[in-house]
Amino acid sequence: MIGLFGGSFDPIHVGHLIVGRAIAESLGLAELRFMPTGEQPLKRGRHVADVRQRVAMVAAAVAGEAGLALERIESDRPGPSYTVDTLRALRARDPGQEFVVLLGADAAAELHRWHEAESLADLAQFVAFTRAGAPSPTHPLLRQVVHAPAVEISSTAIRQRVAAGRSIRYLVPDAVAEYIAAQGLYRNGQG
Repeated sequence: MIGLFGGSFDPIHVGHLIVGRAIAESLGLAELRFMPTGEQPLKRGRHVADVRQRVAMVAAAVAGEAGLALERIESDRPGPSYTVDTLRALRARDPGQEFVVLLGADAAAELHRWHEAESLADLAQFVAFTRAGAPSPTHPLLRQVVHAPAVEISSTAIRQRVAAGRSIRYLVPDAVAEYIAAQGLYRNGQG
């Protein structure tokens, strides 16, 4: 089974990687694909880095990491990234492959707002992750809720640190920090 971990990844950070790896291992996934969204319908206009830059950062973060990969299906497609369309395209591209979509508790709480939510159960399994002791999200689509390691890192805080000229070492993989510096991302206080 292939896991899909979608998100803005603006930027991807070690919290994403720690949680992704822990959940992939607990579910026994063959592979976990990090899938940057092109245009996330529920976050329109809120991405700071463009899709090309976010894809490059994810590629840098997973390079050489066994069992982790970049999935470009949403970032390569124009227009809004609807999970239902993504899953249909993946099933057409990889017939017979089973997919599990990993969702943070915040995204799981928004499932009722997703485009064609009623069709999703036929396309993939959905697993939410939350921290131990936090309330577990509930939705009929969720197959399982797993506890993820508590990692207090956010993309917003990383962008703020860069804008303030502070170090992001140990918060993002070194290759991601180098890319952010080389591209001059997040310096102008955006995000």
